[in-house]
Amino acid sequence: MNITIVGTGYVGLGTAIMLAFLGYQVTGLDNDEGKISGLQAGRLPIYEPGLEDLLRAASPNLTWTTRYDEAIPQADFIFICVGTPPLPDGHPNLTYLESAVRSVAQHLDGKPQIIVNKSTVPIGTGDWVMRTLEEHAALYATSHYEVVSNPEFLREGTALEDSLYPDRIVLGGSSWATERMRALYAPLIEQSFEAPAHVPRPRGYGRPAVVETTLTSAEMIKYAANAFLALKISYANEIAGLCECVGADIHEVTAGIGLDHRIGTRFLAAGAGWGGSCFGKDTSALISTGHDYGYSMPILRAAMSVNGRQRVLVIEKLQKHLRLLKGKRVAVLGMAFKPDTDDLRDAPAHDFIQRLCQLGATVVAYDPVAMPRARSEWRHLQYVEATSAAAALAGADAVIIATEWTEFRTLNWNEALGVMRTRVVIDARNIIREPLTAPVILEQIGRERPQSSFLPSAALPAVSVGA
Repeated sequence: MNITIVGTGYVGLGTAIMLAFLGYQVTGLDNDEGKISGLQAGRLPIYEPGLEDLLRAASPNLTWTTRYDEAIPQADFIFICVGTPPLPDGHPNLTYLESAVRSVAQHLDGKPQIIVNKSTVPIGTGDWVMRTLEEHAALYATSHYEVVSNPEFLREGTALEDSLYPDRIVLGGSSWATERMRALYAPLIEQSFEAPAHVPRPRGYGRPAVVETTLTSAEMIKYAANAFLALKISYANEIAGLCECVGADIHEVTAGIGLDHRIGTRFLAAGAGWGGSCFGKDTSALISTGHDYGYSMPILRAAMSVNGRQRVLVIEKLQKHLRLLKGKRVAVLGMAFKPDTDDLRDAPAHDFIQRLCQLGATVVAYDPVAMPRARSEWRHLQYVEATSAAAALAGADAVIIATEWTEFRTLNWNEALGVMRTRVVIDARNIIREPLTAPVILEQIGRERPQSSFLPSAALPAVSVGA
């Protein structure tokens, strides 16, 4: 079976490389010539742990091109993996999807072909894609084209594990098309492939569940899943705020409720809230779809509100101790929206940097991976790059921990605090767990301050500014 992947972003690349690793002939198609040239040379345009190694293993089965006439006619399966960013009203922007589907339709060759919606698309898009094929495919009347909704459930940073060892595979479409998709995914369903050494099969892992539905239900599953996880995070943050009021510890609370199997421990981490390309966009899309039908969704609106409040809360915690921020030097550790990725979309750090600059602070930022991408995507922000966490902290009046990178978790904070001018730490990811021996003001989300010494900001000893 020949497969074409339209779009080589986070989803498209992961899908292309995974399917090529399973032994299929895969063509990656993108209109970005620079990206395709890089991929032809073996360079990835994104950071994802282990993906480069899997790319090398799968490269004999991979072809990269910008030409639809090369990639579409011979394909048995055509995966649409283009972006659907949000519009100001919350609806997804389907410009890229429409362009891709029309271009695909114009190059279909009349044999049975399955067009797979892998992008997160509005409910009803599968039917719209089918109508677009009818209008633009020259041989539509004498051929057999089918549209399948096959939403992805990948988490950036663990995309390889999620691809090779999924919880479930959702297939929405006709029985003929979903049966063909089952055949395509047989190596995943049966787990018959040899696990790569750097992505071993998890202990106790069996087989993924296969969920066959209508097109509409499959599209709804994707949105409903992401909105529920977003709601879960916002719930943890709302409880964290009350924990601060009454003196409870959010870590102890979430650990206690998470042991209930009906709730689970995942996605209960209080902090700066969610970011990335999915949770906010998909939750907004559900709300907007409800509005189109006159259906109110107050729970989802509340989740969005709480998430936005967390970003404001972080700056308020900083202002509580530094008062005026004008002229202050603030370090921001972490720029990507989560660790183990360079994805900057809707990253809390972006809002922190923007607001700090508005308040007159000088911002020094550091991220282990995402700084090169930020140079092009965050050119509208004013900040100074640091070469390390220690360099970012040198001479700083305060630090905001915006991303829970392992590098920051394992940092010797007692030593690192020594180079700061004043020691105000806003740990927006609750990564500092051990008591600190150095005098410091430490603010976390939903927790008492876990340090043995606590001094008001006026009493903090001054530290000379490092080079």
